[in-house]
Amino acid sequence: MKKIAKISLVAAIAVAGLTTANAQPLEEAIKNVDVSGSVVYRYNDYNDRDLGSQANSSGTNNNYKVGLNLSSKVNEDVKFNSRFLVANGDGNFAGPLDTQTAADTNVGVTLSNANFGYTGIKNTTVTVGKQGLTTPWTKAEHIDGNEQTGTGILALSTVGPVTLAGAYFNQNNLNASTDAAMNGVALYKNDRVGAAAGATHGPLSGSNLGVTNAAIAGIIGDDALDGSDDIATVGIIGAVGPVTLDAWYLQLKDVADTHTIGAKYASKLAGIDLTADARYASLSFDKGVAQALDGVNNATSGTSSVVEDNSIAKLVLTADAGLIDGKLAYAKTGKDGGLTALDNDATTTLLGWTLTSNGKTDADYVQAVLGIDVLSNLNLSANYGKLKYIAAANSTTDYEEKEVYAQLVYKMSKNLSTYVRYGTYTKESTTAAGVTTEANDDTRGRVQVAYTF
Repeated sequence: MKKIAKISLVAAIAVAGLTTANAQPLEEAIKNVDVSGSVVYRYNDYNDRDLGSQANSSGTNNNYKVGLNLSSKVNEDVKFNSRFLVANGDGNFAGPLDTQTAADTNVGVTLSNANFGYTGIKNTTVTVGKQGLTTPWTKAEHIDGNEQTGTGILALSTVGPVTLAGAYFNQNNLNASTDAAMNGVALYKNDRVGAAAGATHGPLSGSNLGVTNAAIAGIIGDDALDGSDDIATVGIIGAVGPVTLDAWYLQLKDVADTHTIGAKYASKLAGIDLTADARYASLSFDKGVAQALDGVNNATSGTSSVVEDNSIAKLVLTADAGLIDGKLAYAKTGKDGGLTALDNDATTTLLGWTLTSNGKTDADYVQAVLGIDVLSNLNLSANYGKLKYIAAANSTTDYEEKEVYAQLVYKMSKNLSTYVRYGTYTKESTTAAGVTTEANDDTRGRVQVAYTF
């Protein structure tokens, strides 16, 4: 009994200390904390058919991601911001948890953001610390995908209709967060000497360039991007009537320079909401990076693929007439390469369900969506995508990928939505001699539930 009494006394003292040792009572401190976030569950059911080996494989998996944002007012000019994730190492879904071969497992919690926002200067916000990489090439926060983060400073200042942006990060998580669907793209620093092929710098490359990342890593050794590479970016955003314009420049030290310009138009015509979004982006590797890639490709595959310049031009048109909505999108990548984003969900590329133009050379990508509101909160859509590209710069092998799927979206409330998706994915290649080989004929399904607060 005395032991229980002592424990209760210790607990009481701890609570008293919590409310008196701080500058304000606990209940007052909680009032100054803003809470927001998301909870997403995804179930995938893929049946993949390899037409080359005639092998069939199927997989079902569970995926979870929870994001919690907490911001606390420090004083009139400073706010502390933090973000906690229940996710995997790159901020993507925890999983996939294979329902056929693995048991259910628990997932750890990580601190993704921890920074201070200063608003003491008129029309200006300065964020210092660990934060999302807010650029057109990255995804700073994503409820159902991976996130790019870095430690540094971001400043935004508005002067009339124009907003100026500038940021510098001395550390990032690009080594882990670059989208895995990006054709195996891996980043390499160019500050070391290659072990073979006469390479003087490390490359930035992907398997679509005729050489696997494993082969490159074997030649370059420990040149893999470790997240210590500096990032600097500047941008300007302005509005001219119904059109919003933006221009950005970013440098990934010793690896690449990239710029993008975009224009978005929004209007209402005869009761129809119309938007048009056009963008161009160009990414150029440092010459040493391209030369190293050329040497690696010669050493491993006997081909030369100097992908020094990458580019994309895309146009997205959407219309919403209430009962019926639609989308038409087109993207064209450069003849040398189409690696223009560090995340497939970034604005400097075009993404479907399975298809993406990112990392595809000389690509033509068409998307078409037609939806109808079955009920006020229930939308059914037909989705089509066709992507044509070549294996690498100067290659004579053409690839074609297609996806067709139906999607049913149910919005139970403003902050709770569910979608069910089912469709097919095919892939084939054609040589210069006209020989066509079908590679994939897959069927895929998905169920996702998303709650935001």
